[in-house]
Amino acid sequence: MNKEVLRSLIFRHLDGIVTAPTVASLIKKDIICYMIDKKEIKLQQLAETFKAHDGYLNVALRTLASQGFLDYTVDHEKDEIVLSVNHNTHYLQKYSPLYLKVISFQKKSVDMRNQITEASFIEEFAELTLALKNNFGITFTEDSGEKKILEQILKHIEGCIIGPIIVYLGMTGMFHKYFMETSFQAAEFHKNSENFEIILDFLTHLDWFKKSGDNYKFTDTGIYFAKRATSYGVTVSYLPLLNKMDDLLFGNASKIREISEGEDEIHVDRTMNVWGSGGAHSNYFKVANDFIIEIFNQPIHLQPKGVLDMGCGNGAFIQHIFETIERYTLRGKMLEEYPLFLVGADYNHAALKATRANLINNDIWAKVIWGDIGNPQQLAEDLKESYEIELTDLLNIRTFLDHNRVWKTPNNTHPERISTSTGAFSYRGKRLSNNLVEESLKEHLELWLPYIQKNGLLMIELHSLAPELTSKNIGKTAATAYEATHGYSDQYILEIDVFRKVCLEVGLSIDKEFSRKFPDSELATVSINLLKA
Repeated sequence: MNKEVLRSLIFRHLDGIVTAPTVASLIKKDIICYMIDKKEIKLQQLAETFKAHDGYLNVALRTLASQGFLDYTVDHEKDEIVLSVNHNTHYLQKYSPLYLKVISFQKKSVDMRNQITEASFIEEFAELTLALKNNFGITFTEDSGEKKILEQILKHIEGCIIGPIIVYLGMTGMFHKYFMETSFQAAEFHKNSENFEIILDFLTHLDWFKKSGDNYKFTDTGIYFAKRATSYGVTVSYLPLLNKMDDLLFGNASKIREISEGEDEIHVDRTMNVWGSGGAHSNYFKVANDFIIEIFNQPIHLQPKGVLDMGCGNGAFIQHIFETIERYTLRGKMLEEYPLFLVGADYNHAALKATRANLINNDIWAKVIWGDIGNPQQLAEDLKESYEIELTDLLNIRTFLDHNRVWKTPNNTHPERISTSTGAFSYRGKRLSNNLVEESLKEHLELWLPYIQKNGLLMIELHSLAPELTSKNIGKTAATAYEATHGYSDQYILEIDVFRKVCLEVGLSIDKEFSRKFPDSELATVSINLLKA
């Protein structure tokens, strides 16, 4: 078992989950063929010609560029996007109909729990996987470039098929240690054993299982994927959005985001998203854990009075923070003399309710309050009024949150800055200039300056990569999937160097002792920083 090869497969699968619906929607409008004819074209011209939303079309074409199918250039001074075809564009056009074959299945797989009992779904699955096993009847050519692209597309389709299945199996308990250590039969796990056996047989084809009679047993490869099932969770959770690609690009782009207060989001499966995030982010939380221990091992007069977790979710991270401080720090031995103020804040009322319940169940003293990451002044006033707690006395912590702030047009709508980001940004389908997105981050962080001067802001953040860099490292990063899902859902992830540049502009310093990036290379898509004013 080559772990590097298997890890590469996960990244390629995730690439496919976002690339398939993107390509399928574009080829139905003959956009790729049109671009080949033009050889080079500006984004705005393309959007006007096909009556597309320029924001999401930008995300779509950048997705293709990250997979090496196009060349993508940002002219920062003119605020223009220029798209050029390359030799891979012709191969994409030739094999793009393959993506159409998986779209119907991908749409149905949003509801795996119910679909798995449907004969029509399993029949479609069987036909699709049989075709995939046979490379859809395509004979590989001697052209190494063409062969490479065809293999890439086939792995994309494989990812579209097994991604939702992996997540379903992970969330319903099949990857429990018991199943991984013993042989089992399909009937032990699912009441519709005949349908489930068809799925297990395809996973056996992928060397996840060895089959003897009616018994299945995990292989080392299967165990590897089972332990990393959460790696698929976040990307698969955006299938409700990805399945509306035609609307995003050419129709009513905002409809999928229009929900009444109190209703569940319809563009993302939030339960699945949280499940995937929890597993995928565990390594970053361990590093943040080390930072928290160092901070609360300082002399008591240098320590924050407590911690504010902005975007507290279900309260699990607050609980973890408290247990870490209590068990492993100097402060933990002095809690009676120096109580630890814990505050969980969230914009979502359901999250606040869940946080309160979980903290009460675990006998942890903490305050829970509604808060908007874009309005720290209101949060500070509410904390003071309700609990006599000063926001400035707390260590502010955020995990993968700032890029998901609600878009606010900067006060300075004509910044002199020339952005260095290659990102594709949108709000409800309308393209946002990279200059404005950088300015937006600057003004957002400036709002927090008065409240983090004393104890700082510990931030775990997601970042993008330039498409050219991603395309040269296919199978080594999940950047394509991250950037597509976040771009289509109006989130604003910037390259790590751009993010840090803006922090410095604001007057925030980055403590090198409390700074990490993952991976520790040019492919870094996650950073942890303790920012101080």
